[in-house]
Amino acid sequence: MASPSWRLQTKPVITCFKSVLLIYTFVFWITGVVLLAVGIWGKVSLENYFSLLNEKATNVPFVLIGTGTVIILLGTFGCFATCRASAWMLKLYAMFLTLIFLVELVAAIVGFVFRHEIKNNFKNNYEKALTQYNTTGDYRSDSLDKIQNKLHCCGVTKYTDWEDTNYYVQHGYPKSCCKTECTPNKDASKVNHEGCFLKVTTTIESEMGIVAGFSFGVACFQLIGIFLAYCLSRAITNNQYEIV
Repeated sequence: MASPSWRLQTKPVITCFKSVLLIYTFVFWITGVVLLAVGIWGKVSLENYFSLLNEKATNVPFVLIGTGTVIILLGTFGCFATCRASAWMLKLYAMFLTLIFLVELVAAIVGFVFRHEIKNNFKNNYEKALTQYNTTGDYRSDSLDKIQNKLHCCGVTKYTDWEDTNYYVQHGYPKSCCKTECTPNKDASKVNHEGCFLKVTTTIESEMGIVAGFSFGVACFQLIGIFLAYCLSRAITNNQYEIV
C-alpha cells in the first residue's frame, strides 16, 4: 500500500492533467465547430469547381462537415471522460483521436500525391463542359457559367477555345464570357480574353490551401490530446493501485 505522502503527490498531478485536458478538449470541440463551418463554406463557395472535377468530388465538403460533427461529438465525450476521471474512457478517447489522426494523415498524403492528376482531371472536364455546353441534362454548363462570371474569364486557356464548339457556331460566345451585359455574339472585343483554367487552379489552390492548412493544424493538435489523455489515464490507474 502506498504511503499517504505519495498519494498526496499523485493527486495534484491528476488534477493538473485534468485541467489541461479539459482546456484542450474545449479547444478541440471548437475546432470541430470551425471545421463544420469550413465544410459548409466549401459547399457554398467551391461547389462549382468540385462539380467540374467529377460527381464524387462534390462530396468533399460533406466529408469536412461529417468530420467536424464527429469532432464535436468526440470532444463532448472527451470532456465527460475527463470530468469522470475514468481511465478506460480516456483510453477510448485517445484511441478515437489516434484513428481520426491517421485518417486525416492518409487523406492529406493522397491529396498531395494526386494533386497534378486532379488538375488534369479538372482541365479535361472543363473542356468537355465547353463542347457539351447548353446540352440537355449537362449539369456542368451552369457551373461553367458561374465560374466564368465570377472570375471574368472565357474558355479553357483562351477565349478562342469557344470557337471550336457547336454552341459558338449557332449562337456565338455565351453571356458568361461578356465583359458587360450582352447577348450571345461573335464579337471578340466584347468578351474576356483570358482563359479560365489558370485562374481556376489559382483560386482552388488558394482556397483549398485554407482548408488544407486548417485540417493539418487540427490533425497535429490531436497529437497533444492523445498524449494528455494517455498520461491522465495512466496517472489515474497508478493512483488506484496505490490506494489498494
